Order: sequence, then C-alpha cells, then structure tokens
Amino acid sequence: MTAGREARFQGSLGYTRDVTVTAAARSHTVSPVAAAALAWVVPGLGHLVLGKRQKAAVFFVAIPLMFVIGLALSGRMFPFDFSQPLAGLAAVAARGVGLPSLTAGWLGFGQGVVTAASYEYGNTFVIVAGLLNMLVALDAFDVASGRK
Repeated sequence: MTAGREARFQGSLGYTRDVTVTAAARSHTVSPVAAAALAWVVPGLGHLVLGKRQKAAVFFVAIPLMFVIGLALSGRMFPFDFSQPLAGLAAVAARGVGLPSLTAGWLGFGQGVVTAASYEYGNTFVIVAGLLNMLVALDAFDVASGRK
C-alpha cells in the first residue's frame, strides 16, 4: 500500500473533507517532460515533485556529492570540443549534473590539474555523476508516465 499525504479539500457546496493523496495520484498531475527536466536541473527534484521523497533525498545528496568529490580530486569539466570526440562526450556527460555543473562552471571550478595524481579519478567522478543524473531524469520520466 502506498503511503499518502493528508489533505483537506473545500467542496463546491461548502463542505470540507479529508482525503489522502497518494504518490501515484500526484505522478499523474506532472507531465513526464517536466519531471525529467526538473530531475536534470536539480538532482532529485523530479522525484520530489512526483512524491518519491526517499528516492529524491538519495539523489539530491549522492549525485551532487559525487560531482563535488570529482572536482575536489582535480577533475576537469571538459569544454565542448567535438574535434576530440571523447572530450566532447565527457563535456556532455559532465553537464548532465544540471545546476551543480553550471554553478561550478560560473565559479571557475573544474579546470582540472593534469599533473595531479587524482586527476583521472576526479574526471571519472565528474563524468559518472552526470551520467547517473541523466538516468535519474529518465527514471523520473518513466515514473511520471506511469511505467514504474
């Protein structure tokens, strides 16, 4: 059984009634594209809007933390240069984190230190965080579509 949220509704004839709004009912009120977009912008936000609080909390903490650890390990946010296909794909993957990657770029983080011993580990964390968030956005799309 799905746990719900208690709500009070005012009827058109002036009566009030308490009803339970379940996560399944809320998922039908959010378009799948909007849920996916929210999940991309802020990891976990799409699931929060859909009523999946535990998933949202895990995604909201784990994905940005993984991204920040990657930057702390001298990871690089690659520029969009598709003359080097792997660097271009790494750039797309790193931007998959959404708002955290945009904020890091605006603040000048993610330059990467190639000579650092942890450079490749940092790149891996940054790229995987972006790819995981892309999967989270797809999951939010599926939940909002009623497939999950």
